[in-house]
Formats: sequence, structure tokens, C-alpha cells
Amino acid sequence: MGDLSDPVVIGKIGAPHGVRGTVRVRPSGSGRHLREGMEPLVGDSRVRILRSRETPKGFLIDLEGVESRPEAISLRGIELLLDRSELDAPDEDEFYAGDLVGLSVFDESGEVLGSVAETFGTPAHEVLVVRGDKEDSVSGDLYVPFTLEHVPEVDIEKGRLVVHPPEPE
Repeated sequence: MGDLSDPVVIGKIGAPHGVRGTVRVRPSGSGRHLREGMEPLVGDSRVRILRSRETPKGFLIDLEGVESRPEAISLRGIELLLDRSELDAPDEDEFYAGDLVGLSVFDESGEVLGSVAETFGTPAHEVLVVRGDKEDSVSGDLYVPFTLEHVPEVDIEKGRLVVHPPEPE
């Protein structure tokens, strides 16, 4: 992971855009760290973002030293990383999805459902994977969209969150 002691994924490179080396980047989260002047780790080296434009399908990013379509194609699938210490402080009601891993999960009646095992992004929102604490749990993992509707309460300091799981279809 290069020189990062606590790496955080800020985006993932997709298809090239045009012929001058611009790449499409799918942000993890709001994308506010995909801005001009930032120097994320791309592969095994730091690369400065020269230009960033938000589009409905993500961001169009010009990276220093990437000047042709073939160079852009070679970066497809690579994650852009920053060290947690380089991230902007989240606003009062914001969280980095990685900070939710390990929190205890309760339903609205106060019953323990398990803990957040991992998170993954979808085009719509982050999804929390809640794993039950019981060895004999037959229900398997619970997938909860990280939205206000489904996660009405998060208390990082107390290490807990309350979920209203989606109804099974």
C-alpha cells in the first residue's frame, strides 16, 4: 500500500475518456477528495490530479503524467488511495464507511443483530454487511443500505448503530 499507514479508497478508475489520457473515476462516497491538487496513491506511486470534472456517471480526471488513451486504459480498475490523515474531516452528520466496520448493530427494539463486517459501494449508496454474532445463525449476512431510512442512528463514540432492515422480498 505504498507509504499509507491507514489507506482509504477515494475512487476507482474506469474507462478512458477521449484520447488525451482523461480517465473516468467512480468515487467511493461523495468524491470530494477527487479534486485538483490532491495526490492520491495510484498503483504504487503518488499522482497529482490536474483537473477534475463531476458528471452524472462519476468524475472525469486528468492525472499528471497520463497523456494518452493507452496510458489511461492501463490504469483501468486501479483504486485511488489517500491516507486517512489526508482526508477532510467529515461534517458532523457524515461518516467514512470504513469507520462503521466493527460497530455493534441493533434493531429498533434494541435487539443485537450483530456487527458491521464490511461495507461496499453501489451506484446508489454504500451497503453495510451485518454479520450475526451467533455461530448457529442460519440467517446469514444482512445487507442494509446506508441511508437515513435504513440506518436512522449512528453513534461512533458508543460503537453502535440502529438499523431498520429492508423488508425481504
